[in-house]
Amino acid sequence: MISILRNWWHRRIVQKSEITDTQWELIFSSLPILNRLTLNEKEKLRQLAIIFLYQKDFVGAQGLTITESMKNIIALQACLPILNLGMDWYRKWSSIIIYPGDFVPGRAHVDENGIVHQNRDVLSGEAWLRGPVILSWNGVVSATKLDGTNLVIHEFVHKLDMINGVANGFPPLHKNMDKSHWSNNFQHAYEDLNHRINMGKKTVIDNYAASEPAEFFAVLSEVFFERPEQLEAIYPVIYKHLVDFFRQNPLERL
Repeated sequence: MISILRNWWHRRIVQKSEITDTQWELIFSSLPILNRLTLNEKEKLRQLAIIFLYQKDFVGAQGLTITESMKNIIALQACLPILNLGMDWYRKWSSIIIYPGDFVPGRAHVDENGIVHQNRDVLSGEAWLRGPVILSWNGVVSATKLDGTNLVIHEFVHKLDMINGVANGFPPLHKNMDKSHWSNNFQHAYEDLNHRINMGKKTVIDNYAASEPAEFFAVLSEVFFERPEQLEAIYPVIYKHLVDFFRQNPLERL
């Protein structure tokens, strides 16, 4: 009964949307990563984005004015990973904070000796457990290139990873997926990437993926959607895991 009411409500939200077909077409055409989708997939993504826009709040930081076009660009990319998963995967949080450019969180942490340290790292994006997604608008617009990097996908994949706790590269898997296979294969690939980097070998995978398992999962998800053929060539087993998890096969769209 609950699912029936929810689906009815989602249809109402989509029907009442004031965003025109022409506006959606312009946004879709500005994002090459979406050009590969079928017409049915594009329509499904559009409807998800409308629901996403209804449910989430967008907040501009440092005086940034958020336009409807900016919201739509973020919403479409944010909903791509959940195209065949559904909006419930983005539940229990509500805000997207957007900075004009890179930002410095300025958080403090206490080390094992009780000494407080201020983190002054410059970031382009961040996802908080049970909190907002934070994005640099400059980082968002770089998605016009299919270079294997996509800030929006990266941060929203972190949110998927956080559904069952702190991001660690082990999101909640579907019932037909083997947890031990995922864990072992990702660990092997993670160690392999670190070995490649230490040996000075270059790949399409950003070195940031080797910093920790959570980043490995998020970065490989970027490559999965933007350059699937290259990820499949390097780590075919990981590619298959991501196909099973996202319930999408980007290679079939090429």
